[in-house]
Amino acid sequence: MNAPAASRTPPTVDVPLRATGLVAGYGDLAVVHGVDIEVGAGEIVALLGPNGAGKSTTLLTLAGELAPLGGEVEWLGAPARGGLHSRAREGLGFVPEERSVFMSMSVRDNLLLGAGGVDPAVELFPELEKLLNRRAGLLSGGEQQMLTLARTLARAPRVVLADELSLGLAPIVVDRLMAAIEHAARTRNVGVILVEQQARRALRVADRWYLMRRGRVVANGVAADGAAELEAAYLADEAPSPA
Repeated sequence: MNAPAASRTPPTVDVPLRATGLVAGYGDLAVVHGVDIEVGAGEIVALLGPNGAGKSTTLLTLAGELAPLGGEVEWLGAPARGGLHSRAREGLGFVPEERSVFMSMSVRDNLLLGAGGVDPAVELFPELEKLLNRRAGLLSGGEQQMLTLARTLARAPRVVLADELSLGLAPIVVDRLMAAIEHAARTRNVGVILVEQQARRALRVADRWYLMRRGRVVANGVAADGAAELEAAYLADEAPSPA
């Protein structure tokens, strides 16, 4: 059974989400400066960098949870308007770093809260079928993350923003989550921006990558070029300035 399309689905856009000269932060404090980033339909983009680089702030601003302090976010070919709820209705999926489940509700009821429903979610993650009547708070961390991602992908989103899918999870679970992300991009034309600390793991599924440090994009490249180029970018940025 195919996942139903999200409500009010707009026309196809080759680059559904783009930020130009993005300045973002909290209150009047900017922690992201002049970032250019985009994701195409069916493309997986890895947003990499050390803790505190501004990755999550960038993702929150792209999602509409934070208003830009400068620059522009373009969503579905037009300047973005409204917050996360508005963009979600138009096909944006957001998987935050925290487990996004209702702990006191069953897995089934968690899925029913999503626009995609139960069957498409179970089709994506058959592991959830035997857990449908279990309270979400009793699931393992990996099962909770599967539930969150299943609910998001079942809505047939245009773009998914995922923040640290692998955080605190066993490698076998991370591989399962990454496989679902890759399947959505390759077979459903979903654009994905993936914030991930495990760079090598992210590069296995990504098409392109951006490296952030101190609130700025300092390098970008094609994932097919491998981890060596990314490692060189890390080292180049960390090299001391000449006297």
